[in-house]
Amino acid sequence: MSPAAPALYDCRIDHIRTGPLRHRVRLSTYLWLVDLDRLPRLPALLRPLARFDPRDHFGGTAPTLRAGLDRFLAAQGEQPPGGQVLMLANARVLGYVFNPLTLYWCHDTGGALRCVVAEVHNTYGERHGYLLHTDVHGRADTAKELYVSPFHGVDGRYRMHLPEPGEQLAVTVRLTPDGGSPFTATVRGTRRPATTRELLAAAARHPWSTLVVSAAIRLHGIRLYLRGLPVRPRPPHPTQEGMK
Repeated sequence: MSPAAPALYDCRIDHIRTGPLRHRVRLSTYLWLVDLDRLPRLPALLRPLARFDPRDHFGGTAPTLRAGLDRFLAAQGEQPPGGQVLMLANARVLGYVFNPLTLYWCHDTGGALRCVVAEVHNTYGERHGYLLHTDVHGRADTAKELYVSPFHGVDGRYRMHLPEPGEQLAVTVRLTPDGGSPFTATVRGTRRPATTRELLAAAARHPWSTLVVSAAIRLHGIRLYLRGLPVRPRPPHPTQEGMK
């Protein structure tokens, strides 16, 4: 359990597709690590650069982020963790946010990790939460449930490596579709203190960061389509309990 939240991570994101076309996407951005019970209180002039809004997570109907997480866990038959919950996510920047993957490390009152929640948003406005019980190395395996990329259906399994961030952030999500080639996404980052100076520096290096990431995902999708990668049909995604 980390006592050092909130923190910023300067990040490099890699998406590696090995087949049927080889393609690699590399993006630079920054992410926040925050305690859901102690969200950052920024000076008024900085608030447009970082806002954490309950409407952006778990369907947006809970009054707080913690309440949304607890409601989701209850819907999955999991007791609220009771202790610290650390969230790794993009903040809303200049009124816009896109979080392809938000991670929550949920601890009990003694500080032990109880579970990890991976909240996935796609570019179609849909979302799905995965309740994960990781092993001692931070690894978990789960079936894919949400259509994310137009080039993958809703099949296969995710193998995730989600160790709790420290001085370094190292997250890996590997999708192996049924009968298909693996797709791997990694996030690597270095912790920075969430000071005014560091936030301004991060915002200067990555202006309107969440919009840039969203646009880059769409741009690379167009490039793959023009290269002939076949599009898989998008099935309807029923609203998940605890996500509405």
